[in-house]
Amino acid sequence: MNSSMSRPNSGAPTPTADRAGRHGDSTVESDRTLIVGVTGASGTPYAVRLVECAVRAGRHVDLVVTAAGRLVLADEAGMAGTPEAPDLATLWPQDILAGVTYRPAETLSAPPASGSFRAEAAAVIPCSMNTLAALAHGLAQNLLQRAAQVALKEGRPLVVVPREMPMTRIDLDNMARLARAGAVVMPAMPGFYHHPRSVEDVVDFVVAKVLDRLGIAHDLDVRWPGCDRP
Repeated sequence: MNSSMSRPNSGAPTPTADRAGRHGDSTVESDRTLIVGVTGASGTPYAVRLVECAVRAGRHVDLVVTAAGRLVLADEAGMAGTPEAPDLATLWPQDILAGVTYRPAETLSAPPASGSFRAEAAAVIPCSMNTLAALAHGLAQNLLQRAAQVALKEGRPLVVVPREMPMTRIDLDNMARLARAGAVVMPAMPGFYHHPRSVEDVVDFVVAKVLDRLGIAHDLDVRWPGCDRP
């Protein structure tokens, strides 16, 4: 998936002009900030599309990416630059980047590590089984893990999207443990009743489910229309 796969979400508002230029080191915090964590699991096109849709729906996205996540974004989504200086302009156009603040997960001292940082919700997409295990056991070894733990302790929505399979008994136990702690565990399991005709259509199904659970409006055409039965 590359920037050519970024498609309009025409039914949602576009980001406001006061967000311009904030995909660098600036800090933006508000009740309409969504923290998006990206790990090294395969499935980064889900994250790319989620960021796009969230910004078009009027959210500011605080993007936290692990070192492995940056490698997978380069491999799967065509992100240019280096792991130390990723070129986000190869993932999103400028109107989307105006609503994104990027942070490497190694910067554990960044504002989202604190419960006082105002954010609406958090999503880890895709979520590796390593990160899932850390979250299930209360670990906060990097900014992504800490931001997710903050969402739990502050009672904010946390959606975790594992993509790896098959799953071991340990993985399943960790999912159950995390769900009991208050997270929504949503494995990337696309449906096909919307008759997808492209990879983008399959990606949209999963992203739409995540947006729904986060309470973010979208116009992705993936809902089941019903069917006539004899």
